[in-house]
Amino acid sequence: MRKQELTRFRKELEAQLAEISHHGVATMQDMVDGGEELPDPNDRASRESEIESELRLRDRDRKLIPKIHLALARIRAGTFGLCTTCGQPIGAARLRARPVTDLCIDCKREAERLER
Repeated sequence: MRKQELTRFRKELEAQLAEISHHGVATMQDMVDGGEELPDPNDRASRESEIESELRLRDRDRKLIPKIHLALARIRAGTFGLCTTCGQPIGAARLRARPVTDLCIDCKREAERLER
């Protein structure tokens, strides 16, 4: 993989980390500031649903952070873009769609097949 592509992926991954951090701070701030008691039960239910949805998104972010760190480590090690199972290059389109991936499409399909 060319150095220019690696730099682009590194910047994209670092931007994702910064965005996740910003979302976490914003969610915490919303929870602290949004603590007012709503008199209408429907309004309270809507607010609780919004909070639950937001927390679910932050949980997904929490699980993504280690994957981003591993991808950055693979960039530093020079193994970014290579499948960890078979060692073959991962397709550029797959890396653009999901830069944290560490499996080529064939190995990912096989892993998903084995999960079932």
